[in-house]
Amino acid sequence: MWIAWTTVANRADADRLAADAVARGLAVCVQIDGPVVSHYRWEGRAERAEEFRLAFKCLPERLAALEAEILATHPYETPEWLVIRAEHVGEKYLSWARGNSTF
Repeated sequence: MWIAWTTVANRADADRLAADAVARGLAVCVQIDGPVVSHYRWEGRAERAEEFRLAFKCLPERLAALEAEILATHPYETPEWLVIRAEHVGEKYLSWARGNSTF
Protein backbone atom coordinates (compact mmCIF):
# COMPACT_ATOMS: atom_id res chain seq x y z
CA MET A 1 0.00 0.00 0.00
CA TRP A 2 1.08 3.58 -0.68
CA ILE A 3 0.29 6.74 1.26
CA ALA A 4 0.28 10.07 -0.55
CA TRP A 5 -0.13 13.57 0.84
CA THR A 6 -1.16 16.93 -0.49
CA THR A 7 -2.50 20.14 0.99
CA VAL A 8 -5.15 22.63 -0.12
CA ALA A 9 -6.28 26.02 1.14
CA ASN A 10 -9.89 25.19 2.02
CA ARG A 11 -12.13 22.39 3.21
CA ALA A 12 -14.27 22.40 0.07
CA ASP A 13 -11.27 21.57 -2.13
CA ALA A 14 -10.14 18.91 0.35
CA ASP A 15 -13.57 17.28 0.35
CA ARG A 16 -13.77 17.43 -3.46
CA LEU A 17 -10.36 15.80 -4.00
CA ALA A 18 -11.04 13.13 -1.37
CA ALA A 19 -14.53 12.23 -2.57
CA ASP A 20 -13.45 12.11 -6.23
CA ALA A 21 -10.46 9.87 -5.49
CA VAL A 22 -12.60 7.37 -3.59
CA ALA A 23 -15.52 7.50 -6.06
CA ARG A 24 -13.16 6.82 -8.98
CA GLY A 25 -11.45 3.95 -7.16
CA LEU A 26 -8.09 5.74 -7.11
CA ALA A 27 -7.79 5.63 -3.31
CA VAL A 28 -9.39 3.24 -0.84
CA CYS A 29 -9.49 5.88 1.89
CA VAL A 30 -8.64 9.56 2.24
CA GLN A 31 -8.27 11.32 5.57
CA ILE A 32 -8.45 15.09 5.92
CA ASP A 33 -6.60 16.89 8.73
CA GLY A 34 -6.75 20.52 9.52
CA PRO A 35 -6.46 23.18 9.40
CA VAL A 36 -2.70 22.77 9.77
CA VAL A 37 -0.22 25.64 9.58
CA SER A 38 2.38 25.54 6.82
CA HIS A 39 5.50 27.73 6.64
CA TYR A 40 7.32 27.81 3.30
CA ARG A 41 9.00 30.06 0.76
CA TRP A 42 7.09 31.09 -2.37
CA GLU A 43 8.52 33.35 -5.06
CA GLY A 44 11.33 34.41 -2.72
CA ARG A 45 9.14 35.32 0.25
CA ALA A 46 8.51 33.53 3.52
CA GLU A 47 4.85 32.50 3.71
CA ARG A 48 2.51 31.16 6.38
CA ALA A 49 -0.81 29.56 5.47
CA GLU A 50 -3.54 27.50 7.05
CA GLU A 51 -4.20 24.46 4.91
CA PHE A 52 -6.00 21.13 4.96
CA ARG A 53 -3.83 18.03 4.58
CA LEU A 54 -5.11 14.98 2.72
CA ALA A 55 -3.67 11.50 3.24
CA PHE A 56 -4.59 9.10 0.43
CA LYS A 57 -4.31 5.32 0.98
CA CYS A 58 -3.76 3.69 -2.37
CA LEU A 59 -3.05 0.24 -3.77
CA PRO A 60 0.07 0.05 -5.95
CA GLU A 61 -1.80 -0.53 -9.21
CA ARG A 62 -3.76 2.75 -8.77
CA LEU A 63 -0.93 5.08 -7.70
CA ALA A 64 -0.06 6.47 -11.15
CA ALA A 65 -3.71 7.19 -11.93
CA LEU A 66 -4.23 8.82 -8.52
CA GLU A 67 -1.21 11.08 -9.01
CA ALA A 68 -2.30 12.09 -12.51
CA GLU A 69 -5.82 12.93 -11.31
CA ILE A 70 -4.73 14.90 -8.25
CA LEU A 71 -2.12 16.93 -10.14
CA ALA A 72 -4.59 17.64 -12.97
CA THR A 73 -7.39 18.83 -10.66
CA HIS A 74 -5.45 20.41 -7.78
CA PRO A 75 -6.12 24.12 -7.26
CA TYR A 76 -2.45 25.00 -6.57
CA GLU A 77 0.03 25.96 -9.28
CA THR A 78 2.67 23.77 -7.58
CA PRO A 79 0.91 21.23 -5.38
CA GLU A 80 2.66 19.27 -2.69
CA TRP A 81 2.70 15.59 -3.67
CA LEU A 82 4.60 13.23 -1.39
CA VAL A 83 4.28 9.46 -1.62
CA ILE A 84 5.71 6.71 0.58
CA ARG A 85 5.33 2.96 0.60
CA ALA A 86 3.83 1.62 3.80
CA GLU A 87 6.39 -0.72 5.34
CA HIS A 88 3.70 -2.73 7.08
CA VAL A 89 -0.07 -2.83 6.69
CA GLY A 90 -2.30 -4.86 8.98
CA GLU A 91 -3.66 -7.88 7.11
CA LYS A 92 -7.29 -7.09 7.96
CA TYR A 93 -6.94 -3.52 6.70
CA LEU A 94 -5.15 -4.65 3.55
CA SER A 95 -7.83 -7.28 2.89
CA TRP A 96 -10.51 -4.62 3.37
CA ALA A 97 -8.66 -2.30 0.97
CA ARG A 98 -8.34 -4.98 -1.70
CA GLY A 99 -11.95 -6.06 -1.25
CA ASN A 100 -13.20 -2.49 -1.61
CA SER A 101 -11.01 -1.48 -4.52
CA THR A 102 -12.90 -0.95 -7.76
CA PHE A 103 -9.79 -1.78 -9.80
